[in-house]
Amino acid sequence: MSEPQLSVRSTKARDLAHALAKRTGQPINKLVELALERYDVELRQQSNLHPLDAVWELAAEGRRSVPAGTTSAHDDLYDENGLPK
Repeated sequence: MSEPQLSVRSTKARDLAHALAKRTGQPINKLVELALERYDVELRQQSNLHPLDAVWELAAEGRRSVPAGTTSAHDDLYDENGLPK
């Protein structure tokens, strides 16, 4: 009995599969299985996230572009009594 077949009509997928097979020495069917398993895990993890997790992720992403040592205190805008300069 032969294995079930999967046919993907995509030049990009074929080129990626052949390049990865050459680099890793793995057969294409194993590479496809691994890629699909990883994608499945990723989707399952995303579905388990709370909606606010996406907000926190965006905040963390934005924070990475802020120079180290930057604060949001705005002390330079106020005098010693807390009044605007």
